[in-house]
Amino acid sequence: MKITFYKYQGTGNDFVLLDHRVPFFDKNNHALIEKICDRRFGIGADGFMLLENEPGYDFKMVYYNSDGKPSTMCGNGGRCIVKFAHDLGLASTNVSFVAVDGPHQAEVKGDWVYLQMIDVNGIEKGEDYCYLNTGSPHYVKSVHNIQALDVQGEGKKIRYNERFKAQGTNVNFIEAEQQRLWVRTYERGVEDETFSCGTGVTAAALTMAEQGWESPIAIRTKGGDLSVAFEKKGSGVYEQVYLNGPAKKVFEGTLDISLL
Repeated sequence: MKITFYKYQGTGNDFVLLDHRVPFFDKNNHALIEKICDRRFGIGADGFMLLENEPGYDFKMVYYNSDGKPSTMCGNGGRCIVKFAHDLGLASTNVSFVAVDGPHQAEVKGDWVYLQMIDVNGIEKGEDYCYLNTGSPHYVKSVHNIQALDVQGEGKKIRYNERFKAQGTNVNFIEAEQQRLWVRTYERGVEDETFSCGTGVTAAALTMAEQGWESPIAIRTKGGDLSVAFEKKGSGVYEQVYLNGPAKKVFEGTLDISLL
């Protein structure tokens, strides 16, 4: 069976997308999704998405991590699927869609997508970390010399510690750089560092907002620059949270899945 696929990336966070408005793909074949995302034996991606019909919205986003398992919200994936829908002609400048964490609004301006994230109501603060949910759970820790940090090794220690090993968490390391914030993320489901994580940089920005940083916050990742805008309503309470950055089509093609 041959399928048509599309490859998109948002600041180096890359995804395989299928236009699934007319269903044809077995969404429960998690092993196949994992093979498609494999960088040596498949197409290669951090995640896999299906664009589906949803009454009252432009589309529905169905997201899987590269391990083939359904996952929580992916911010960069959200921006990429918005650009995908725009490229397909399903939506113009303003886009509305449903994801696993509920409805989202977005705006497309060229290659930039402005994606509204969920409101945040409560941030757990520890001695050297913050823990919050921005559509996915995120542990945020400040570090020194972030460029030299072993993100895979240090992130894995936290992701698999006694508290998080059952349900997992994403782990973000941050360091202030003048008026910009460096963010590096270990993502569960990928189980390694990715070039960028949308819900992660959102969590990182709100962590700094708790320390007095004002909106919008400029973000630097290995894959490029993003920004996060928000309205602070109180300690740990944020509304009108927007993740802003580029989303670009890389290529499209056909894949004979019987060969995987």
